[in-house]
Amino acid sequence: MLNVISSRFAMTSKIAVEYAKSSRSACKHCGDAVSKGEVRLGAISKAAGGFEMIRWHHPHCFFRSQPHNEAFDLEKSSGFNLLKQSDQLHLKQLLTLASSQESQRSPKRMKKDEQDVTADQKLLLRYDSKAWEKLLSSYTVSQLSNSYKGAVLPSGWKAYSSVICGKVNVALSSEKIAAFDFDGCLVNTSVRRVGAQAWSLLYPSIPEKLQQYHEEGYKLVIFTNESNIDRWKNSRQKAVDSKLGRLEGFMELVKAPMQVFVACSQDGSGDPCRKPSPGMWDLMERHFNAGIQVEKTKSFFVGDAAGRASDHSDADIGFAKAIGLPFMVPEEVFKS
Repeated sequence: MLNVISSRFAMTSKIAVEYAKSSRSACKHCGDAVSKGEVRLGAISKAAGGFEMIRWHHPHCFFRSQPHNEAFDLEKSSGFNLLKQSDQLHLKQLLTLASSQESQRSPKRMKKDEQDVTADQKLLLRYDSKAWEKLLSSYTVSQLSNSYKGAVLPSGWKAYSSVICGKVNVALSSEKIAAFDFDGCLVNTSVRRVGAQAWSLLYPSIPEKLQQYHEEGYKLVIFTNESNIDRWKNSRQKAVDSKLGRLEGFMELVKAPMQVFVACSQDGSGDPCRKPSPGMWDLMERHFNAGIQVEKTKSFFVGDAAGRASDHSDADIGFAKAIGLPFMVPEEVFKS
């Protein structure tokens, strides 16, 4: 049973969840619109006239904004069983994150903790929740989609849960995995530049080095986060085309077969597929490696987010740690 604690719900204990029927409602926490078709979550309360009213929120805003002292059952919330399985999973993950944060923070630090989600807290999601394991266990090829939340994917790309998978039937299956982050590790990109061509090679040696790994029997895999795909609700196709276009351009330059996994969720969402959580690796190892068990001591992961003073995060080293892989930064591998 999935419970969250909230004194604000002590009177009614009624929670509603649904797909927004229009884009007219605004989140009561952040004030931004809840887009049509997006999951929204609200507390049902009695107004002065005796009628029921619902204060709608984005799911992540709902769980972040509530104090926690009284339990309710998410799975019994009105409308929960009408959601897609992937959306039910997402809500459960957000709930787990909210509960783990509540148990670890002190009252004086509450406001700061609501804003800061550490890598270790994100990793707890993978181990505390059985929902992702249940979803992986029920995986079938028929669940792969040609689109992601309305954005059409190019040939060779499929969507599963919150992940876009690329070239899954092209790369060599192997017990040895040479895995890499993309932005800041293999290519230079900028948040101020958008488009399939808006990238450049990080080191000249990268194509030759990746070809060498392929010849040595390694399977080449890219694991990359791309929060803009979920964040840009009104320009999602543009975000998808930009990210996948860059990846395809890079693979064409390298000329070595590789698989790609793109985690589309936003930072702080609690998604088990967003690095540093190891969901993308689980998906690859369980369902996209021809049943071959990976030998982790012979494999490795390379990324630039290593938690150093100049790094934007520690997501990459956290990802490697969660899986149990040796970790290297790109300059160790590619800088001559």
